[in-house]
Amino acid sequence: MRMAISTAAIATILGVAVGAATISNGETKRISDAATVLNEIRAVPDKDVPQNLWDKASCVVVIPGLKKAAFVFGGEFGKGVLSCRHGAEWSAPVFMELEKGSWGFQIGAQSIDLVLLVMNERGIDKLLSDKVTLGGEASVAAGPVGRDARAATDAQLNAQILSYSRTQGLFAGIDISGGVLRPDTDDNADVYGAGVSPRDIVLNGRVAVPPATQPFIRALNRNSVVGTSGNR
Repeated sequence: MRMAISTAAIATILGVAVGAATISNGETKRISDAATVLNEIRAVPDKDVPQNLWDKASCVVVIPGLKKAAFVFGGEFGKGVLSCRHGAEWSAPVFMELEKGSWGFQIGAQSIDLVLLVMNERGIDKLLSDKVTLGGEASVAAGPVGRDARAATDAQLNAQILSYSRTQGLFAGIDISGGVLRPDTDDNADVYGAGVSPRDIVLNGRVAVPPATQPFIRALNRNSVVGTSGNR
């Protein structure tokens, strides 16, 4: 006799299976580094993301150790994680990667930590597509720094994404226009399975939070006001 399995039961089984996925050392380090970035930038009063903007953000992207190197031809590359807010809860993280090319006479190398606040649903939709050009397909502005956002410009207040950077302990808004941000297909398939889309992970509630990603989720929760629903 065949056993009938409800749709809800299938979703539960899928969530448990995904939550129990094995995460590589590199993916675990990326989660740990992203959590450290959030904890450290929020530890300095008046030098971090304004709390009212943080509480309005629908999603947060953290790219720790974005590599910036140049010798005439320049470029930036980094890998990070994205989580979206559901009421007072944060979703399982999607692994992301950022690329940005540049041209000009420049010599040097640098590593920065990057934090992006996605401020509305339109920004989310664009980030969860195959790829999005920041400043083109999705509006982006350097975010204001300080206790509140009353000094923010119209461009900052109307941007779909606000960007922040930390370099050698200094935290400030940063212009990353021209960068291409996309889901990291290989790492997401490794952790969640090839048939699970980024939208399933952060929006559709099909995916449980893997235990190894909890440090990042705890860091997000520490930075949020409990009960805030965001701007979605």
